[in-house]
Amino acid sequence: MKPIIRMLSLGELTDLIDWAAAEGWNPGLEDAAMFQAADPEGFIGAFVGNEMAAAISAVAYGDDFGFIGLYICRPEMRGKGYGKAVWAAGMARLAGRTIGLDGVAEQRANYESKGFKPIYETIRYSGRPMGLTIGAKRSRIVTAQLVPDIIRYDALCFPAPRRSFMMGWLKPPHHALAVVSSQGTTGYAVVRPCRSGFKVGPLFADDTETALTLLLDLAGACEGGDLHIDVPATKVDFIEALDAAGFSPTFATTRMHKGPLPALAANRIFGTTTLELG
Repeated sequence: MKPIIRMLSLGELTDLIDWAAAEGWNPGLEDAAMFQAADPEGFIGAFVGNEMAAAISAVAYGDDFGFIGLYICRPEMRGKGYGKAVWAAGMARLAGRTIGLDGVAEQRANYESKGFKPIYETIRYSGRPMGLTIGAKRSRIVTAQLVPDIIRYDALCFPAPRRSFMMGWLKPPHHALAVVSSQGTTGYAVVRPCRSGFKVGPLFADDTETALTLLLDLAGACEGGDLHIDVPATKVDFIEALDAAGFSPTFATTRMHKGPLPALAANRIFGTTTLELG
């Protein structure tokens, strides 16, 4: 049966987030509303009758960059072309843009066949910092007065402006911290409660010491579960500090792009925002 392809409502996006949880992706407790704010039209489903058979996120960040994620087909609906249908719809929606995604190892060749090129490996580290020592830097809670400068800093580290997304992502129940010098923001990070523990993302900072300061202070604000952070494998010093502090690698993906690489300060990226939206 040919599916109907259409945009998801917030309730249907909530169902998709539940699918992600069933796949073991451990989404945030408020991800549906937070994700929809990034691009209300960026979540697409394939419907057979009144049932959602497959879905995908194809979030557009302006005219030049987009991100594919949450690509899931219900297990009993697989092999019928519904996944391919939402993939085609998502790619069509982002046509003309550089497109990013985070692919698991078993899908890397498939994505490469579709024109995506690997950029770097990302490793998820999970645990709680034990015995982590840092310098004299201290973080502060992100207040409304800090938000404009945080958004400017974020624009250095993400391939496109994302003000609408950030305005929600920096608010409770998320916990956002920044390190600020006399020259302005030198790093910021957000942690959000998830089905299991807490995810840190983004973690953007000028240097490793600032990144570790933010991570330790976020851990102090989170009780009752492990922290999970998706770290570019190129961050050798930061990863060594995580290993020494008791974190363990638990998952890995490959950041891939189709189209010209956007300009950004990759040296400042210590933790990806999300694997679903970039």
